[in-house]
Amino acid sequence: MRRLGLCVVALLAMVAPLLGQDTHAATSPSIPVQRVLLQGLDKVTARVFPIRAEVGQLIQFGTLEIIVRQCIINPPEEPPESAGFLEIVEVRPGENPQWLFRGWMFASSPALSALEHPVYDVWVVECKKADST
Repeated sequence: MRRLGLCVVALLAMVAPLLGQDTHAATSPSIPVQRVLLQGLDKVTARVFPIRAEVGQLIQFGTLEIIVRQCIINPPEEPPESAGFLEIVEVRPGENPQWLFRGWMFASSPALSALEHPVYDVWVVECKKADST
């Protein structure tokens, strides 16, 4: 029984720092920002376009209409990360608009949640504070 108690104490000693780290990450809030930098790829021409916008602004990219509903960054004490909540609709003349994407895109992992389209790719590069360019 004593051996079991020592094993439990040793295990807790190893796990305690990790638990403290998770607790800190869960309590550190993300910072909402108003500017976003996206990149768009036209697969037909193989050209990449920087797309700068304000949160809530309608952006035209080819046949796509993009609205960034929210953009957040991690606080300075956390690993750098930008994430944007995007809504992307394709609007073709004479056709009904078609929803293509609605969700979070992460700058550090663009493939995690990506737009699937035969002609265009769009991804978040970074979210910026209003005072930065």
